[in-house]
Amino acid sequence: MTGGHHATGVLEVVVGSMFSGKSEELIRRVKRAVIARRSVQVFKPSIDDRYGADLVRSHDGDSFVARPVRSSAEIGPLLAPETSVVGIDEVQFFDPQIVGVVRELVDGGRRVICAGLDLDFRGEPFGPVPLLLALAERVDKLEAICVVCGESATRTQRIVDGVPAYYEDPIIVVGAQEAYEARCRTCHTVPRRSTVTA
Repeated sequence: MTGGHHATGVLEVVVGSMFSGKSEELIRRVKRAVIARRSVQVFKPSIDDRYGADLVRSHDGDSFVARPVRSSAEIGPLLAPETSVVGIDEVQFFDPQIVGVVRELVDGGRRVICAGLDLDFRGEPFGPVPLLLALAERVDKLEAICVVCGESATRTQRIVDGVPAYYEDPIIVVGAQEAYEARCRTCHTVPRRSTVTA
């Protein structure tokens, strides 16, 4: 079977901290779909230009061609009719309307694979990701290694001038090793977070 839609759409969501292998897993799945002769398109937010405008790339260097978009509204018009598998990387950076876009794609019989951070640097649910997790047929939460103690890491620590970022710092700052570390719950610190929000 080439192209065509699955009889039933499905939503898969891959989440975890920075450096947990989310993009790597997204790339692995879309490459397997290509091998299976499915028609695949991958989208990413244009804000994420760390590895070039038209690629999704994992930290270990694997990559797949992706279309950068400024908002979720751009995805539908850019979608080819024959596309049966849609990948969306860094989904946490999208506007809230991404949830409706994804639902529409799945209702149309497509397999949608979303990858992104489930928690922001504060350790709080990130953007549209919690809703996507609730709607998904398949959820995979990946872990990194805590750079402090070596245990499994589920949190992303933002570092500014060598120290943890304050709670009130901006949520979205695109970066990699120079700005972020993977940490476990115990080693993750957020200065100035009130006990009410903890």
